[in-house]
Amino acid sequence: MLVALFPTLCLVTVIHAQLCRPDAENAFKVRLSLKTALGDKAYAWNRNEEYLFKAMVAFSLRTLSNRETIEISNVLLCNITKRVSFWFVVTDPSKNQTLPASEVQEAIRMNRNRINNAFFLNDQTLEFLEIPTTFGPPTEPSTPTWIITFGAVFFIVAVGIVLLIISGIHKRRRKSKASRETGDVEDKHETMVTIENGIPCDTLDSKEGRINRAFPADDEKFTPL
Repeated sequence: MLVALFPTLCLVTVIHAQLCRPDAENAFKVRLSLKTALGDKAYAWNRNEEYLFKAMVAFSLRTLSNRETIEISNVLLCNITKRVSFWFVVTDPSKNQTLPASEVQEAIRMNRNRINNAFFLNDQTLEFLEIPTTFGPPTEPSTPTWIITFGAVFFIVAVGIVLLIISGIHKRRRKSKASRETGDVEDKHETMVTIENGIPCDTLDSKEGRINRAFPADDEKFTPL
């Protein structure tokens, strides 16, 4: 029985070798930078990691509407290096050929984040060299943009109003203080008593001049007899 199966296994190996090889049709090269991404916590790339990679590729292809029959065995790896890099192809279950590169590329691009997360890597440390990196859809803020803009404008207007009110209060206080000081000066001027020739004299309005009480008034020039 084993002798009968041996030629079959050899034939399968040869077919796989023809389908999966560097620069083969519909083949993709993958390069991982485990040390760069994880440092001292980098894990070893082994058969279990290869199995997980095949499973993620098969899962990605099964998300396409016409590829629900893809199995892990349909994902072939070859030319694996220690650094780590390798090539892979996906075979068609119904035909002895590989799936078109466009389908594999579409499936990988649709599930790129899930593949990265499975290996704790990102687009820079898990590279599909023949598949351009994709950016995830932009995250929309929980608060609508117009509310944020309205809030910013309202805040600026409110600050401007407060500053105007404070400025007006300061101006009124300065005017009130200046008027009080002017009134005090006028009061002092009105009650000020001047001394001329050693005799105190009351000061009258500056416009009408001053009267020196040291001299008699007109009606007191002559003493009645």
